[in-house]
Amino acid sequence: MDQARTTISKIFNGEPRSYTRFNLTQNMEGDNSHVEMKLSSDMDDEMEANGENQHKSSILPRATLNQRSPKTVCGFVIAILFLFIIGYLIGYLSNKSTDKTEINSDCPILNEIAQVREPVYSLDWSDLRALLKKKLTTDNINSNLKEFSSASHQAGSSGDEALANKIMGKFKTFGMTPWTDEHYVKVHEPAVSKNRVLFRGNVVGTTEGYLAYSAATTVQGAALYAHYGRAEDFRRLQELNVDVNGKVVLVRAGLLSFAEKVANAANLNASAVLIYPDPVNYKINEDTALFGHVHLGTGDPYTPGFPSFNHTQFPPAESSGLPRIPAQTITMKQAAEIMSKLGGRNSLMAWSDGMLPNTMYRLGDDRDNITVEVNNVLVQKKIHNVFGVIKGYIDADRYMVIGAQRDAWGPGFARSTVGTSLLVELARTITDMIKNDGFKPKRSIVFASWSAGEFGVGATEWLEGYLTSLNLKTFSHISLDEVISGFDSFKATASPLLYGLLESTMKQVSSPTDATKSLHEQFAGSNWEKAVMEPMGLSHSAYPFQSFSGIPSLSFRFTSISKSYPFGTFEDTDKNLEQYTSFNTLKLAKTAGEVAGLVTLRLVHDHLLKLNVEKYTSVIRNYVSQIRSKLESRQMSGRLPSTVTMQWLLSAQGSYDRAASALVSAIRNSDLEDMEQCRILNNRIMKVEGSLLSPYVSPRESLFRHIVLGSGSHTLAALVNHLEAIKGGLESADVDQFKNQFALATWTIQGCANALAGEVWDMDNEI
Repeated sequence: MDQARTTISKIFNGEPRSYTRFNLTQNMEGDNSHVEMKLSSDMDDEMEANGENQHKSSILPRATLNQRSPKTVCGFVIAILFLFIIGYLIGYLSNKSTDKTEINSDCPILNEIAQVREPVYSLDWSDLRALLKKKLTTDNINSNLKEFSSASHQAGSSGDEALANKIMGKFKTFGMTPWTDEHYVKVHEPAVSKNRVLFRGNVVGTTEGYLAYSAATTVQGAALYAHYGRAEDFRRLQELNVDVNGKVVLVRAGLLSFAEKVANAANLNASAVLIYPDPVNYKINEDTALFGHVHLGTGDPYTPGFPSFNHTQFPPAESSGLPRIPAQTITMKQAAEIMSKLGGRNSLMAWSDGMLPNTMYRLGDDRDNITVEVNNVLVQKKIHNVFGVIKGYIDADRYMVIGAQRDAWGPGFARSTVGTSLLVELARTITDMIKNDGFKPKRSIVFASWSAGEFGVGATEWLEGYLTSLNLKTFSHISLDEVISGFDSFKATASPLLYGLLESTMKQVSSPTDATKSLHEQFAGSNWEKAVMEPMGLSHSAYPFQSFSGIPSLSFRFTSISKSYPFGTFEDTDKNLEQYTSFNTLKLAKTAGEVAGLVTLRLVHDHLLKLNVEKYTSVIRNYVSQIRSKLESRQMSGRLPSTVTMQWLLSAQGSYDRAASALVSAIRNSDLEDMEQCRILNNRIMKVEGSLLSPYVSPRESLFRHIVLGSGSHTLAALVNHLEAIKGGLESADVDQFKNQFALATWTIQGCANALAGEVWDMDNEI
């Protein structure tokens, strides 16, 4: 192009035909001529200074042209066009050649420009789906299941460490650079003197099973049957004028976590809790022991809110979720020996559907005395969390986490082996797609193998250790724990942000038992949310990610409608799982891997994160509607002053609605091929979940700060329940506390709306 410009300049006797900002000195055929080129803006400045002289100089070229004949001018024009075309073709071919060759310039600026211009190639979505389905094989999954199954791999044991080393080795063979985090955590183990239960002075028996973090003490009390130990079960007892104070409560396993059952009983001053598996729920041997923990929280309860790294010294502290009363599991046989002899009134009809032999399911009376002796000891364990990472090609500092529990009290085949096997297989599959098929994920994927999952510890300790970084950079989490425990039902729990992505994924994955149907057709029906989605609770492994760290999380599973799988027992074996899945374990595992894999690929492949911020609009609106109805009712009855107004909460809800709608509109009107524009939009999307963590409560006192999905007095659900307590004039009702939590929840929603809105100059709210 420079040569073309020189030739044009010669044709026109050295007079410039175009202008730039720069002064160029050219040597043309040995003639030391100086050509000065200016932009029109520069000319305007000089015209103001020089007036008439500048005007004369500006029209010289036109006068020169007018002296030439029309034939000559025509020839010049044709020559210019010809040279322009030649120059364009030379430049195009030169640029194309440069793009194909590696630039070895010594100039760092040129190298940087070349790197920026190099396109990041990635496969189409249809190609990715086909590759995942092809490469994720039942043969590989079966091989992993055999390699990672273990009869003994309790947290901190040699078996647990051996599995950690195997996973490290696998990650290395995939081309990753794995690493581990070591934690020194406190857990309970049974003492040499076994825990005991006595009924009417006679020893019912000892059991291998126990509940970690139970109060270690001996208590006595009259027996009281309380169904599943849910809050509503205890309310029914109160309605029957049955006093829970000082009683030893017997409850069935299932429906909610052991910790929640014990906490509900402790809140009503029960003296102890016994938990048993009823034959109506469990198909296990009558002597099978149950294992679990009763810490109403996650993580090491003796370092609440902060990590247990390398013996780091912190002020002595205990989690507020540690129970004040003893709790113990008993077998079916032991439960039948006690409950078949209970006196007192008959229980409610709905509570009498159990199948313990010779049992009428009576509530019990004062003569049914029970002694509970718990001798668990607190020990310190060294555990390892193992990690491998696939780094993104564009936004490497934005990542998602796929995790699976590695430890178990017994064989733990469905609890941990299946999830661990799928974790390793997904890592192998995706790295293979990158190496051999040209896949280049835009964002990073972290594969995590947790230890001490049976105690609810491993993942939370990692979250506590890196919270300030994770809640800014991690955009999602998928749990592979307990993904298979049956075959006739598909259930999931997730952040509302992930509902849409899960639904679309279910439509793209074939049913494991009927290849002619998708998962959505097989299990969802007309109302997929009602059929598939369930509330996220403390027993879900995704809960700490969601409610403590504010990271959108997903947990799903194939399960059985009629029977509860024997998690937390020594009957969690490969043979038993085959029975529960009708010998479809491998097919179900492959399907579960496809669901997790497709969600993962969608989140790291697309320019824009597939997280639906508008879904929270309906969730928040539903809570606000409940609060409004109950609050106005309490004001009419005089139990709340008229100064408590809904104005500000409604305004905060409206702010979120507008911010979500504005973001969706901005996405619709944006160029989604523009990487920088997508990064700005993604940053706004990523702020939603973390902004719903209440900034007004301490993680040491209330670990799960999420106002929608968390637990504690700061949540929207707690506000609804508090209004019910105010209505009934219960002891727990406190109008001043309600007003305070009401105001803080209002501003948390408003703060989330502000974060979603983007820059401060884009915010427009009335609070």
